[in-house]
Amino acid sequence: MITIVPYDSRWPEEFAAVAQPLRAALGELALRIDHIGSTAIPGLAAKDRIDVQVTVQDFDCTDQLVMALGVLGYTRREDINCDHRPPFAQGPEAGWEKRYFRAPPGQRPTNLHVRALGRANQRYPLLFRDYLRAHPAASAAYAQIKLNLARLHPDDVDFYYGIKDPVCDVIIVAAEEWARLTGWQMGAPDM
Repeated sequence: MITIVPYDSRWPEEFAAVAQPLRAALGELALRIDHIGSTAIPGLAAKDRIDVQVTVQDFDCTDQLVMALGVLGYTRREDINCDHRPPFAQGPEAGWEKRYFRAPPGQRPTNLHVRALGRANQRYPLLFRDYLRAHPAASAAYAQIKLNLARLHPDDVDFYYGIKDPVCDVIIVAAEEWARLTGWQMGAPDM
């Protein structure tokens, strides 16, 4: 069931509580640990699930990741190994490859995405987040779309993402133009 809730000001602290043990377990393997997704955007309604992006140099470290994250209770979902590729995306399919891990039982709901440095899907969620942080009107419109989708089709995940993903692609087009005009760069990692 898809449930969208109002923004919760505790989400940044909850991200930090999830990210600190990740930083300790992954050490230098994690080049960046960032709070991404809707819970990372102040004021944005979201699913009550913290999205975390761990950036690694490349996927040669997958076995190390599985071992290090396994110590914390994370398990890899091998059926999730890539992100939605926007229709305008250029470059190789590998630009959308990722590793996805399920949070340990008893931990607050968390999506753990591991992406390789410099790939399109590593940049996308950071730019998306920063653009919506800087554009509250776009963020509010995006929230309204998510709320309506969840209200009209709460049990149809495919329908929800079938609409949400293209909406995100429209937002990222505007975000790319904003990045070009402002000289946006990835800031320091969150953790």
